[in-house]
Amino acid sequence: MSEAILEVKDLCKHFHVGKNKILKAVDHVSFSIREGETLGMVGESGCGKTTCGRTCIGLYDKTSGQVLYKGKDVHQLKGAEKIAFKKDVQMIFQDPYASLDPRMTVADIVAEGIDIHHLAKSRKEREEKIYHYLNLVGLNKEHANRFVHEFSGGQRQRIGIARALAVEPKFIVLDEPISALDVSIQAQIVNLLIKLQKEMGLTYLFVAHDLSMVKHISDRVAVMYLGNMVELTSSEDLYSNPLHPYTKALMSAIPIPDPKVEAEREKTCIHLEGEVTSPINPPEGCNFCKRCQNAMEICKSKKPELREIEPGHFVACHCFNEEK
Repeated sequence: MSEAILEVKDLCKHFHVGKNKILKAVDHVSFSIREGETLGMVGESGCGKTTCGRTCIGLYDKTSGQVLYKGKDVHQLKGAEKIAFKKDVQMIFQDPYASLDPRMTVADIVAEGIDIHHLAKSRKEREEKIYHYLNLVGLNKEHANRFVHEFSGGQRQRIGIARALAVEPKFIVLDEPISALDVSIQAQIVNLLIKLQKEMGLTYLFVAHDLSMVKHISDRVAVMYLGNMVELTSSEDLYSNPLHPYTKALMSAIPIPDPKVEAEREKTCIHLEGEVTSPINPPEGCNFCKRCQNAMEICKSKKPELREIEPGHFVACHCFNEEK
């Protein structure tokens, strides 16, 4: 088994959103990602997935906790170590329309990292690298001198992927890279990412809310709810044996492309009721307590810890706590 390339320990990212108001976007989250694997991170909008990914690679300063990349604290890096880290770690953003500079040609967008990190010794080598990475993502050299407004959403996301790959990274955070694309294009982009991972030995943190795509690309899956990680296990185990009440509700909501099966399944679908806890100054106890059918008295006062219930299967729920 390969070693962990990224270790996240008790990470918190809080935002001050008013007088005496603190939004706990990421609250005491811990996990690790092994070299060459894909960790999927899922949950509904506003659960802290993107904030967690951005804090892990230093785009946001942490509030507390620790993020280690190859054993070194991401938020303490300086000088040459920080430059090397920025080359090693890249991010592919959710919106291909907003993440690319409309005033730059595709060639300049792809070559930006190459220029910053001095990866080409000559103009010819620079040009060859641009063409190579465009070809790698399914584009060609005729696209190099065009501007991004001339491309479709799927093509723009391919340009974003080429830009990230151009600095030869080891670890990539994929922030909902397919959510802004047509359904017909989504599978193409995911299959491209899987192919590139195998060819280049990449490690992914795949942030998404499309559970079907997460199952397709991920080795392990972490489920987030209002800034907390509530379940972490292998992709196969999560879909066959979800344990946390929130995960069960998510799984029951995945649509099945068969009208008859879907009509039958609707009878057993878990409909969450109750009030959603505010992430601003949340009360003590479990954030899911108000929506949980299995809530107990301890859930209102004590926050559950992420514990290993089965080998490799971690859950944060008092239902599995022997001390309850």
